[in-house]
Amino acid sequence: MALRFIGIDPDTDEHNCPRVWVDDEKKELVFQGWKAGKELEDEVRSTGPLPDYEAVVRIPARMVHILREACDAIEHPDVVR
Repeated sequence: MALRFIGIDPDTDEHNCPRVWVDDEKKELVFQGWKAGKELEDEVRSTGPLPDYEAVVRIPARMVHILREACDAIEHPDVVR
Protein backbone atom coordinates (compact mmCIF):
# COMPACT_ATOMS: atom_id res chain seq x y z
CA MET A 1 0.00 0.00 0.00
CA ALA A 2 1.35 3.41 -0.93
CA LEU A 3 -0.48 5.93 1.18
CA ARG A 4 0.04 9.57 0.33
CA PHE A 5 -0.84 11.96 3.14
CA ILE A 6 -3.11 14.78 1.95
CA GLY A 7 -4.09 16.72 5.05
CA ILE A 8 -5.16 17.01 8.64
CA ASP A 9 -8.00 18.87 10.36
CA PRO A 10 -6.81 22.49 10.34
CA ASP A 11 -8.20 23.04 13.85
CA THR A 12 -6.28 20.14 15.33
CA ASP A 13 -3.74 19.77 18.08
CA GLU A 14 -2.11 17.23 15.70
CA HIS A 15 -3.04 14.27 17.92
CA ASN A 16 -6.04 11.98 17.51
CA CYS A 17 -7.67 14.01 14.77
CA PRO A 18 -9.26 13.59 11.34
CA ARG A 19 -6.78 13.00 8.51
CA VAL A 20 -7.03 12.14 4.83
CA TRP A 21 -4.77 10.00 2.62
CA VAL A 22 -4.85 8.73 -0.95
CA ASP A 23 -3.90 5.13 -1.78
CA ASP A 24 -2.44 5.57 -5.26
CA GLU A 25 -2.19 1.81 -5.91
CA LYS A 26 -5.79 0.94 -5.02
CA LYS A 27 -7.23 4.29 -6.14
CA GLU A 28 -8.96 4.83 -2.79
CA LEU A 29 -9.42 7.67 -0.33
CA VAL A 30 -8.53 6.76 3.27
CA PHE A 31 -10.04 8.63 6.21
CA GLN A 32 -9.32 8.84 9.90
CA GLY A 33 -12.22 10.48 11.66
CA TRP A 34 -14.38 10.42 14.73
CA LYS A 35 -16.37 7.24 15.24
CA ALA A 36 -20.08 7.63 14.78
CA GLY A 37 -22.24 7.10 17.82
CA LYS A 38 -25.14 4.65 17.95
CA GLU A 39 -27.70 7.33 17.05
CA LEU A 40 -25.84 8.29 13.85
CA GLU A 41 -25.21 4.65 12.93
CA ASP A 42 -28.94 3.93 13.36
CA GLU A 43 -29.76 6.87 11.09
CA VAL A 44 -27.31 5.54 8.48
CA ARG A 45 -28.92 2.09 8.75
CA SER A 46 -32.28 3.65 7.90
CA THR A 47 -31.02 4.01 4.30
CA GLY A 48 -29.43 0.54 4.06
CA PRO A 49 -27.38 -2.06 5.93
CA LEU A 50 -24.15 -1.32 7.78
CA PRO A 51 -22.08 -4.52 7.57
CA ASP A 52 -19.69 -5.43 10.41
CA TYR A 53 -16.71 -4.85 8.10
CA GLU A 54 -17.70 -1.20 7.43
CA ALA A 55 -17.68 1.86 9.69
CA VAL A 56 -19.24 5.29 9.77
CA VAL A 57 -16.78 8.12 10.47
CA ARG A 58 -17.41 11.83 10.80
CA ILE A 59 -15.23 14.45 9.11
CA PRO A 60 -15.75 18.16 9.90
CA ALA A 61 -16.89 20.55 7.16
CA ARG A 62 -13.77 22.65 7.75
CA MET A 63 -11.87 19.84 5.95
CA VAL A 64 -13.79 20.20 2.67
CA HIS A 65 -10.79 21.80 0.96
CA ILE A 66 -8.64 18.82 2.03
CA LEU A 67 -11.24 16.37 0.70
CA ARG A 68 -11.27 18.25 -2.62
CA GLU A 69 -7.49 18.03 -2.78
CA ALA A 70 -7.66 14.29 -2.10
CA CYS A 71 -10.27 13.84 -4.85
CA ASP A 72 -8.10 15.79 -7.29
CA ALA A 73 -5.02 13.78 -6.25
CA ILE A 74 -6.70 10.46 -6.93
CA GLU A 75 -8.26 11.57 -10.23
CA HIS A 76 -5.07 13.26 -11.50
CA PRO A 77 -2.10 11.45 -9.87
CA ASP A 78 0.39 12.88 -12.37
CA VAL A 79 -0.22 16.46 -11.25
CA VAL A 80 2.36 17.44 -8.64
CA ARG A 81 1.06 19.48 -5.70
